[in-house]
Amino acid sequence: MKAIILAGGDGTRLKAVTGPLPKPMVPLLGRPLMEYTLLLLRKYGFTEICAALRYRAQDIMDHFGDGSAFGVTLCCRVETDSWGTAGAVRRCRDFIGDEDVLVISGDAACDFDLRLLWRRHRERRAAATLALAREAEPLRYGLAVTEGSGRIRAFIEKPDWSRVVTDLVNTGIYVLSPRALDAIPPDRPCDFAKDLFPALLRRGEPLLGLPMEGYWCDVGTPLSYYRCCVDALEGRLELPCAPEFRPAPAAEGTAVSEEGFTLDCPCRSRAELMGTLSEGLLELQPDYSDGLRLDGGSYRLHIAPLPDTSALRICVQSADTEFARSLAFSAKELIEALDSGKSTL
Repeated sequence: MKAIILAGGDGTRLKAVTGPLPKPMVPLLGRPLMEYTLLLLRKYGFTEICAALRYRAQDIMDHFGDGSAFGVTLCCRVETDSWGTAGAVRRCRDFIGDEDVLVISGDAACDFDLRLLWRRHRERRAAATLALAREAEPLRYGLAVTEGSGRIRAFIEKPDWSRVVTDLVNTGIYVLSPRALDAIPPDRPCDFAKDLFPALLRRGEPLLGLPMEGYWCDVGTPLSYYRCCVDALEGRLELPCAPEFRPAPAAEGTAVSEEGFTLDCPCRSRAELMGTLSEGLLELQPDYSDGLRLDGGSYRLHIAPLPDTSALRICVQSADTEFARSLAFSAKELIEALDSGKSTL
């Protein structure tokens, strides 16, 4: 299966943070954004890839080469003038041939199931199938109005609140049929959302909008870049990040002979949760020198935050192994209830 990566943007709004870097080379957890795009494509079977480049194209080509280091075959097409998003894809037509092709941005972060998008497109025989995402604040994006079957009825580009009629936004990830590619004018700039898709609707061509499960972020502003980095660090975005950025996994529970029975309990804010536990158990006179320790005579309970991931570790020592296990799981249930706001101490 073939894919086009649109990677010609210069990232004007990001320059205050990233300087002269082209947007596809902006780092996210130790790797350029476009590197994650290549790995996502490979994961879902898209191994023949063409990158449409313009701004600082040589920087991108020097880093990615022929794609072999990433398990794909990569070629590039470099524009000297801006032909728009659809126009850039048209200039890759020799690579595409007379086949369906997936189009994706090289400067967005997502973990969508691209094979599902491809399969739905082929099943419905659409002229184009658009990956849609739900967005609570959709003003920066183009909206797609769909009917119950998923067929797109209208596009609304970057509306104000008075024109917001849906939360489904166009992510810039498409599967295109040859007849959609044929509709891109060869002699003038053309944009997918502003030009091509409305023209296809006017012709009565079927356009399919598919709301996708997973994470998507258009990394176009310093604020969205910051939020994307935080989301990736906290696990909301599934990425094959560089080893130094991988969070330590939280284990479900193991019996440790020297320390007793232990459980790790993931939470939203380990410091806040430790504060709640410390205040609530104050009357039991715990020891706060190393997390929170309670000595119950026949048992010892130790709760402390893990250093490398947002979780608390629970450890119970007791001669009665079954009691230690039961107390550890009871403590975990309490912590989970406190973390979700369903309980107070």
